[in-house]
Amino acid sequence: MTDLTGKVALVTGASRGIGAATAVRLAEAGADVAVGCGRNREAAGEVAGKISGLGRRAVVVSGDMADPDVPRRIVAETAERLGPADVLVANAGTGIRMDLDDVDVAAWDYDLAVNLRAPFLLAQAVAPHMREQRFGRIVLLSSVAAFLGGILSPQYTASKAGLIGLAHNLAAALAPHGVTVNAISPGLIATDMLAADPRLEALEHSVPVGRLGQPAEVADLIVSVVQNAYMTAQTVSVDGGRYPR
Repeated sequence: MTDLTGKVALVTGASRGIGAATAVRLAEAGADVAVGCGRNREAAGEVAGKISGLGRRAVVVSGDMADPDVPRRIVAETAERLGPADVLVANAGTGIRMDLDDVDVAAWDYDLAVNLRAPFLLAQAVAPHMREQRFGRIVLLSSVAAFLGGILSPQYTASKAGLIGLAHNLAAALAPHGVTVNAISPGLIATDMLAADPRLEALEHSVPVGRLGQPAEVADLIVSVVQNAYMTAQTVSVDGGRYPR
């Protein structure tokens, strides 16, 4: 298993939920962490404080992932403040419930920009350093919605399915340089995205293990994937059995 001591990790969407849990777990594994966030710098600062308490360096990098200039900027900011990113966890995402007839071009483009374009631009920005040093780990956060259709919207599902194809393409291009690229597809996880859903009880009963997953359970899987040097071009689900295969 790869030793992460002294490695620099950039985790987007790390002010809460899966991203926050992943940032802390990477720090526990030895990494210094850039905590990426959108508007909630206060919550991101709290996550950075936890990481500092573990004896690792931490900074907050922020920006709207719908802006095509932001991914490259936060990669550069991470490099300036901590060093070039050795690990990228592209976790930031967006999604709201929308019926087919209500989806317009603006809603489609926004979700695809945040959920699919931004992870590509992040990966493109970190790849040169990873290739040069012949080490790198890229993890893209997809969703079980990519396989089941999901409970939110057509554009959310399409963006998460696109990440799986992107992971396959990047993995093939970067494997000869010692860089692995994998996708994680969480199921129904107890995060803010689900907390206010009126269908929450029914959704919970739809999970074969009988409960929602916890952010820490997804974070544990992400860190295991990051530490594995022989695993690449894979999509791994953590969904309580909703999509057995």
